[in-house]
Amino acid sequence: MKNMKRSHFSGLLKKTGLAVIASTFLLAAPIAQADGHVKPAVVYDTAGKNDKSFNEAVYVNGVMKFMNDTGIAVTELEPTNEAMMEQSLKKFAQRGYSPVIAVGFTMANAVAAAAAEYPDTQFTIIDGVVDAPNVQNVIFKEHEGSFLVGVMAAMASNSGTVGFVGGMDIPLISRFECGYKQGVAHADSSMNVLAQMTGSTPAAWGNPTKGGEITRSQVENGADVVYAAAGGTGIGVYQTAADMGVLAIGVDSNQNYMQPGTMLTSMYKKVGLAAYESFAAAVDGTWSGGFKVNGVAEDGVGAAMDEYNADLVSSDMLAAVDAARAGIIDGSIVVHDYMSDNSCPL
Repeated sequence: MKNMKRSHFSGLLKKTGLAVIASTFLLAAPIAQADGHVKPAVVYDTAGKNDKSFNEAVYVNGVMKFMNDTGIAVTELEPTNEAMMEQSLKKFAQRGYSPVIAVGFTMANAVAAAAAEYPDTQFTIIDGVVDAPNVQNVIFKEHEGSFLVGVMAAMASNSGTVGFVGGMDIPLISRFECGYKQGVAHADSSMNVLAQMTGSTPAAWGNPTKGGEITRSQVENGADVVYAAAGGTGIGVYQTAADMGVLAIGVDSNQNYMQPGTMLTSMYKKVGLAAYESFAAAVDGTWSGGFKVNGVAEDGVGAAMDEYNADLVSSDMLAAVDAARAGIIDGSIVVHDYMSDNSCPL
């Protein structure tokens, strides 16, 4: 694998535009805040706001940034079980908080119930869909971002085998897996991909020990790059990969810093930006229900590049990622969405 100098890397990074952040709305009718007063709140999922992944990205890049920029306090709650999710959302609505952000697809039923009972409260769900006029649905094209890191995995591999560790065995995570496999095959159709989910319950998001065990098995079977889409379970994936001298790929937030030197990249999802924009829209009176869709074209997903992985990423690899990104945007590359028909054609 060819290395490149940091200065050259920085120039190529600017050229590729991979660090640009943007978003697109498909809007329903706005729901205005009375008198401009905003009482924002957020309910994290059971992994908690310090999971070093999805929730933490919302906390750091969304909640904290909004509070620092505006001086407006955001009230937070970390439920310990699914029953508390609905109770928390309704309690916030009852006390006049709005918008209320729900973090994660597991919140969908709770948001639907709360939105029906409190139609004047603005709810935003990240990574979920609820059909209600007072709900803003923020969704991501994870398969597109996973395709990009799959291209990188194939190019970085010396063994011809790469791995994937998923969290909870659900269609959403299969979407990551399928996009990754397509990206690997796009770069090298002869590559082998080992894939395994961690479990079938929400506990699969917070089991780094099991993540490490799966990674060890995959490495022992030839994988030299392992992509984790498993929330907090990924911590065990990254540690084991580092211990065994192979590369890992992070997810959701930029996790390159967690194991510098062995993190090839991270498939980022701008979930923190989604939270920030929801709060900011409520402040300026432009908050709307409906859908916000973030894919490669909107720079809502992509491959993270920074000083922690600069020595691992070759100029050829960056060029391939840039070409794949351009192909997805212009339609010459179509990344199959597993959730459209629960299949993964390669």
